[in-house]
Amino acid sequence: MRILFYLLSIITANVVTAAFAPLQFGIFIVPMGTLLIGATFIFRDLVQNKYGRAKTYLFIFIALALSAIVSFVLGDTLLIVVASALSFVVSETADTEIYSRLKLPMAWRVFYSGIVGGLLDSVIFVIIGLSPLGANILPWEAVPAAILGQIIVKTIIQMLGALILNQVYVSKEKSILSK
Repeated sequence: MRILFYLLSIITANVVTAAFAPLQFGIFIVPMGTLLIGATFIFRDLVQNKYGRAKTYLFIFIALALSAIVSFVLGDTLLIVVASALSFVVSETADTEIYSRLKLPMAWRVFYSGIVGGLLDSVIFVIIGLSPLGANILPWEAVPAAILGQIIVKTIIQMLGALILNQVYVSKEKSILSK
């Protein structure tokens, strides 16, 4: 189920981003799929927790291929597909490696690795995909707000995911100790 949730969250993020206009909170611009991208890091951590780091890279590769195909089918330009793929590979790799190396409870590893993954994903995608350097969808003046808006949303999602995971694992520990 973890793998399925991971893959579906990535595909759904692409579909939602293509289907809905970005949200605008003041100066912040946030594509609707950003809400799901934050969750993909959590699902990836759950996959890694169960299957290990080596197998997780196989699932990242499968997710990358699915994401690129869905993005292209939905009409994204080749530049947007490439920017998405590059930001995906860098952010998922960073999340995987940080999650692997932290010697903290799972909830904290999910939180910290997801923050770094979300930061890298936001910066790379907005600069390479959306800025004048890329597809020229956003003017340079809007790039910082677009990056920051995505980082804020992804961090909130990571925080919520970490809190939920912490509650799940604390409840499991209490259940095991009470037996």
